[in-house]
Amino acid sequence: MTTPLRYVVGLVLAGSMPGAALAQGAVIRLEAKRDPQAAAQAAQGWADRFDGVVTLPLPGGWTGIAIGPLPEDRAEPLLEQLKQARKVPQDAFVSTPAPGTALTPVGDADPAAPQAVAPPPPGIYLRLESFQAEPEARAALARIRAGFPEAGLWRLPDGWFAVALGPVADDAAAASLPVLADADVIPDDAMLARAADLGQALDAGSAPELPVPGAPEPLPPLDQVQRALRWAGHYDGQIDGKDGPRTRAAIQAEITQARASTDPGTALRLLAERRAAWAEEQGLAPLVDQATGLTVTAPMRALTFDRAERALSIYGPRDGSGAALILFSQPGGQQELLDLAGLVTALGWVPQPDRVVKPGHVTLQGANDVHIGAAEGWVREGRAEGYVLIWPASDADTQTRLQAEISDSLTRHGPGANAGAAPTALP
Repeated sequence: MTTPLRYVVGLVLAGSMPGAALAQGAVIRLEAKRDPQAAAQAAQGWADRFDGVVTLPLPGGWTGIAIGPLPEDRAEPLLEQLKQARKVPQDAFVSTPAPGTALTPVGDADPAAPQAVAPPPPGIYLRLESFQAEPEARAALARIRAGFPEAGLWRLPDGWFAVALGPVADDAAAASLPVLADADVIPDDAMLARAADLGQALDAGSAPELPVPGAPEPLPPLDQVQRALRWAGHYDGQIDGKDGPRTRAAIQAEITQARASTDPGTALRLLAERRAAWAEEQGLAPLVDQATGLTVTAPMRALTFDRAERALSIYGPRDGSGAALILFSQPGGQQELLDLAGLVTALGWVPQPDRVVKPGHVTLQGANDVHIGAAEGWVREGRAEGYVLIWPASDADTQTRLQAEISDSLTRHGPGANAGAAPTALP
């Protein structure tokens, strides 16, 4: 007999009984909302599917929605199980709330209490695809729910079947339809329809969160836009502050995936706010390294200084984090940069790396079962300098975002105590 997923989650919760003080531990972060009413509605939706759903305050007035608290050694395996089962968003992640953070349980209402039945919410539907046969329509529903889990199935008045998304406020539907179609997220011939036009609901689904358009906002400077989009995983081009097809495609990806706003300026402002909240949660702080003369934004909660050796300054894992950061700097040019890249590879910091070499710039990227390694170096003002980031392989999403932050922030504040030193193989 298969154990229900709700019960499996309940087995590993660190809290004891509903209403009791929740033990501190890790949580699986599902999503975050800025509007309190939207947060409460989303949290209740998750509580209908899982035990142990909680809300927690986040920086900037946001509310996090999570499962927990959980024993730290069980959180990652459970998250992986839920992702494989497509029960949680693919960008869900495990975090450890700061001591004293209030975790408020959701869904502890008395199930025997009578519940008011609300009338169907007003709005309009996005009619995505239509089929003459029900099996084809149900297959399409399963496919579409990979991107829109709220989608539903309807029997049309003419006997056909339609996959639709809604209800949505009229202005949100009108603004979202062309944006989603242009991004190939929904078919080009998708249309707007009222519930009466759809006929009988065979599986009504649920109302998606599509943004109501507001006043357009100016787009931030394009170099800031590119950095934010790289952090979100949409952009892998150069940070050059220039408009181009890759930048525009990345903006469109953010709009369609985050669904925070159909206005580019507003969507990018909200993305910047998410990025700032994440940075605070990760404990990112300026690291001013005296040995190399480099300054970088780094996850200092996960790192502790180990030692400096010649051209290297090494920060190892704090409290078993499995993380490390190596800064390197020495006089020289392209050859010295390549020598440092060879040293990084020989020491196994970047396992079996993919290497990209350009004039004045080298990147290494590789991974094994234990860690992800990434290195980047530049020739700047007569010096070969850069970083190596080592991060647990189980937390690839955080590694990608940290690498973007470190790459963007690495600067020189002074000559460094190791000025003139040459690299050496470490024991």
